[in-house]
Amino acid sequence: MGIADVGIILAYSAGIMLIFMVSWIFVKPLKFLGRLILNSLLGALFLMIFNYFGKYTGAYIGVNEVTALMLGILGIPGFIALLVVKLLI
Repeated sequence: MGIADVGIILAYSAGIMLIFMVSWIFVKPLKFLGRLILNSLLGALFLMIFNYFGKYTGAYIGVNEVTALMLGILGIPGFIALLVVKLLI
């Protein structure tokens, strides 16, 4: 094994580490965005189910981007906050 072989091995190792670091930097925000979109879709579905049963009680929360995003970010406390605001208004 010569000096050139060690240099090539080190260059390949550095390149592989660089690829892993760059992919980690770009994948991390995409995971957050994907989780936010999934939670928002589940929040909208939950609102639709709530509104289906809410027509018997008179409690209705509109399904739109803002309410779905609020449920996507805050979850159950966000739903309770929406319900309290709706009942107070």
